[in-house]
Amino acid sequence: MTVESTAARTPRRSAGSKAGTKRTTRTTKKSAEPALVQLLTPEGKRVKNPEFDKYVAGITAEELRGLYRDMVLTRRFDAEATSLQRQGELGLWASLLGQEAAQIGSGRALRDDDYVFPTYREHGVAWCRGVDPTNLLGMFRGVNNGGWDPNGNNFQLYTIVIGSQTLHATGYAMGITKDGADSAVIAYFGDGASSQGDVAEAFTFSAVYNAPVVFFCQNNQWAISEPTEKQSRVPLYQRAQGFGFPGVRVDGNDVLANLAVTKWALERARGGEGPTLIEAFTYRMGAHTTSDDPTRYRGDEERLAWEAKDPILRLRRYLESSNHADEGFFEELETESEALGKRVREAVRAMPDPDHFAIFENVYADGHALVDEERAQFAAYQASFADADGGK
Repeated sequence: MTVESTAARTPRRSAGSKAGTKRTTRTTKKSAEPALVQLLTPEGKRVKNPEFDKYVAGITAEELRGLYRDMVLTRRFDAEATSLQRQGELGLWASLLGQEAAQIGSGRALRDDDYVFPTYREHGVAWCRGVDPTNLLGMFRGVNNGGWDPNGNNFQLYTIVIGSQTLHATGYAMGITKDGADSAVIAYFGDGASSQGDVAEAFTFSAVYNAPVVFFCQNNQWAISEPTEKQSRVPLYQRAQGFGFPGVRVDGNDVLANLAVTKWALERARGGEGPTLIEAFTYRMGAHTTSDDPTRYRGDEERLAWEAKDPILRLRRYLESSNHADEGFFEELETESEALGKRVREAVRAMPDPDHFAIFENVYADGHALVDEERAQFAAYQASFADADGGK
């Protein structure tokens, strides 16, 4: 694959300066962005790619409609979850708005016997693996610890600890190699997690042991309020070079490109060629989580520019221009989307309230005086909200 390398930037000393007497200055000229794999432009036009076209060459109109349906329904239950959190039904929600193509494209590239290690935002991948959305929402409501059997869908439980799932994925991949299996493993993480030591360690182990694992980084530009340029001086996919395995940057809003590149990387893994790093260059359209306010650290202009690259609108344009879908299809999907939203809403509202005191259980095997004290303090705090009729 052809990519432009990022020019090295080195400290420059002013003329005539001596060590220890003048501060070193650093050049800050930004190099051109590297090329990325794209099969579908934002305008919905199919572009050729000699290296990756073959991975989607046989895709049918029905399969294309299926990808569109996946993205629409994923966005629908994601929007419903955000609304439910605002209504007090969920404690928190991490939206995937804008990242549907990266997740659906890569998720549909997987075989049933491949294994997925997600973070906490892979709702689209969960959808592809057959995990019911209500199980995801139950976790964010605090009434289950995930709600699904990881081995039933080959989809591990959500991981809140940033970056640790890459180590779990690497260890699992090393294990299936010893078992002689020909399946592959994929680990999802964000641009912020790429700065964690766990990710670097996973890269090292996977390279040394030639583990069949694909590292799928969704670079949505922001690690909460920290932009990518404050985390790395080179494009993230180039980090793979230092560990001895290939990296590739893909248009994260192009579902066909994500499908093709992930298929390629998974085939490499299954064929004994070791790990691959995929950087899906996309954008987080909403907040980091519902406890975040993105207007405090980024401007509307940036969001508007990315709205023009919307992954769902892009595929719809292609479906329409190629006569792969008619208005009846979109109308039926809208009806299905509303039905999904209603089902999710009713299911969440039927869930029990979380036990507020469960957090104090199982901290220590034999109890602890400090935990007892904190439990009592929390009980008093809860009681302070009681109204007069409640015996305050």
